[in-house]
Amino acid sequence: MNTKVIFVSGGVISGIGKGVATSSIALILKSRGFAVTAIKADPYLNVDAGTLNPIEHGEVFVLDDGMECDQDLGNYERFLDQSLNWTNYMTSGQVFKTVIDRERALGYEGKTVEFFQDPPREIINRIYLCAKTNRADIVILEVGGTVGEYQNLLFLEANRLLKLQKPKDILHVHVTYLPIPSSLGEMKSKPAQMSIQQLASSGILPDFVLARSSVSVDEKRKGKIAIACGLDPDDIISAPDVESIYQIPLNFENQDLSNKILKKLATKPKKSNLSDWKVMVTGALTAKKTAKIAMVGKYFSTGDFTLSDAYLSVIESIKHAAAQYDIKPKMRWIDSTQIEKEGTKILKGFDGMIVPGGFGGRAVEGIISAIKFAREEKIPYFGLCFGMQLAAVEFARDILGFTDAHTTEINPKTKHPVIDVMADQKAKIKSKNLGGTMRLGAWDFKAKTGTKFAKAYNSLSGSERHRHRFEFNGKFAKLFEDKGMVIAATSKEGNLVEALEFKDHPFFVGVQFHPELKSRPLHPHPLYLAFMEAVSNFKSPKK
Repeated sequence: MNTKVIFVSGGVISGIGKGVATSSIALILKSRGFAVTAIKADPYLNVDAGTLNPIEHGEVFVLDDGMECDQDLGNYERFLDQSLNWTNYMTSGQVFKTVIDRERALGYEGKTVEFFQDPPREIINRIYLCAKTNRADIVILEVGGTVGEYQNLLFLEANRLLKLQKPKDILHVHVTYLPIPSSLGEMKSKPAQMSIQQLASSGILPDFVLARSSVSVDEKRKGKIAIACGLDPDDIISAPDVESIYQIPLNFENQDLSNKILKKLATKPKKSNLSDWKVMVTGALTAKKTAKIAMVGKYFSTGDFTLSDAYLSVIESIKHAAAQYDIKPKMRWIDSTQIEKEGTKILKGFDGMIVPGGFGGRAVEGIISAIKFAREEKIPYFGLCFGMQLAAVEFARDILGFTDAHTTEINPKTKHPVIDVMADQKAKIKSKNLGGTMRLGAWDFKAKTGTKFAKAYNSLSGSERHRHRFEFNGKFAKLFEDKGMVIAATSKEGNLVEALEFKDHPFFVGVQFHPELKSRPLHPHPLYLAFMEAVSNFKSPKK
């Protein structure tokens, strides 16, 4: 079949859920037997997401090939249950850089390079490269930002051009929002209508509208929206708030969305199979137990608000694993500055603790205090990247007696650099060659027999995704192991410590990589499963 392309845009507000909508459409079409892939098109001029502040932009997701990309790629992988690659992510910066590099190499053979012609052509080229690389029948492209913004016009122009060239192969889905102002108590459709009109000003009329609201959209509002964009009311899909994002594909299928999409794409539908997904969703929603998990990090607070998006994959991974133990996790996001102000008393009563990744010295002492609390109180602890590194710092200070021990990222003059910059990173840091130059992507590891780490994987080898410049200093390995902190895993070559594990503890594991980047709702990550098993036992000790 000809490659089909579905564009997804959003209107009215940012954070409306385009990424989850894109993921859900991808899943329901995959469930019909088609090869599906998804692209995130971000309008900013950064070449990738690696240099973006997680407080402002959310989590940086890393693919197997090392591409640092938007957190929506994480949702695509989790819903599709398949690994993606660099072709699944593009930014305006990438597009412009490619166009300019081609111009400098006389790739345009002296022709004038036009703003509203050549970048959209490059976007189209990337769409079909993605389809070819992923062997996809259907490509779903999520246009970042909100309709009406200047920044994403080039992606919408690519949509318009493709629709002119291949009208039967191109669709547009617009995600919009219907507020219910508390002062009125009535759902209002006017903002949705206006966003559709803004989309029309770009030369695009949507084929489907996903109507987001806190409750299901009624027929009266569907009718108003349908008139505004010249659609059949059946093509207005209600997208109410749900308890779990994994319910969304099922909600779409209850409204026959996959059949409607395939009909408009003139594609013969195949038998649908979402049985495993339905079982997973039911299990998560009906879990009978609860467990309190402390997420201690640096990137939660922004003004008076808390942003959990900085650790989105960690949160989802906990949910994936918790459901396997009939647990609904109750997560509390604790900014480490709060611990520095109030002490570790705020950590009492939790059944488990996770310290995720991070960079820099702000509020690090609060994290170290939290790690000590978890170690001494025998609370299940899981350290991810920075969380492993600071666990090593805490151990060196409190158990080995090296009171000035630290990571050289924060204290370059420490006499006990238990965490130090990787040898190949020193020149890069000195020359400020920082974009896309960390240890990135999938790297093989080998585990130590008899450790909780090896037991979790039921294997002595595997591959995990990384994103770091600093590593455990091997000069301290023997001192650590002599006092009970085991080197549970190393890189395949044996030169990099991949995991630390404290013996005298029900579960105290730190890893240099990011296991959350490979967890899927249908296939929870083994280390998160091991952590949640320890949480379950801590909450209800086995006799």
